Amino acid sequence: MLAVLSLLDADGSVSLGALTHELGVSAATVRRDLADMEDQGLLVRTHGGARLRLALVEVPVRLRDSQSREAKLRIARRAAELLPGGRYSVALSGGTTTAEVARVLAVRPELAIITNSLTTAMAIASRPNLKVIITGGVVRSSSFEAVGALAENTFNSINVGTAILGTDGISAEGGATTHDETEARTNHAMVAHAQRVMVVADGSKVGRLTLAKMADLGEIHVLVTDSTADQEELERIAAAGVEIHVV
Repeated sequence: MLAVLSLLDADGSVSLGALTHELGVSAATVRRDLADMEDQGLLVRTHGGARLRLALVEVPVRLRDSQSREAKLRIARRAAELLPGGRYSVALSGGTTTAEVARVLAVRPELAIITNSLTTAMAIASRPNLKVIITGGVVRSSSFEAVGALAENTFNSINVGTAILGTDGISAEGGATTHDETEARTNHAMVAHAQRVMVVADGSKVGRLTLAKMADLGEIHVLVTDSTADQEELERIAAAGVEIHVV
């Protein structure tokens, strides 16, 4: 599925012949996969191929979870190392990289974690050593994040030591951005009430600019990424005062 969505993301539409060539499978297999993906609302089949649904601007979280998994785990471990010891509070946005951070932090004592991600909250809620707080809000079906006024009100009512922000793009030009403007407003409420802001993003996100801004570069203190990130873009981000960690 990810390979098909990547081809569609690049061109908007793709032919059956191109899919069979790129994927190395039979036309019958491609047709069956396209039918399954259409049933899930991921694309629209056309005569001789498929096109992207106009409403689909990001890969659903259930499919993103397998992308760059090793890099995301390294990023998560470094992010956890950068947090001070002892009793502390952390806010986590949604996203697969921040979910990895939560898993790494799950064994730490005296930690309060507030999140608007249902998947992250469920993964760590059973840990007696953690205080897990989840916001209210409207749940986005593509990311399982609670967004909107209820989520923003929760973030506005607390203060945290570090906000750890997942992102669809981070650049010197646009700061930290995402595909959805409501998600961006919710995450900015989290950023505004944190003493420190850390962005965790694999290298494919560095230099990328998407629709809605979550945080200006001046609001970001730390970026943790991997060695596939564009070096020139990292230098531009560092020149703006962001501390860079490459794993």
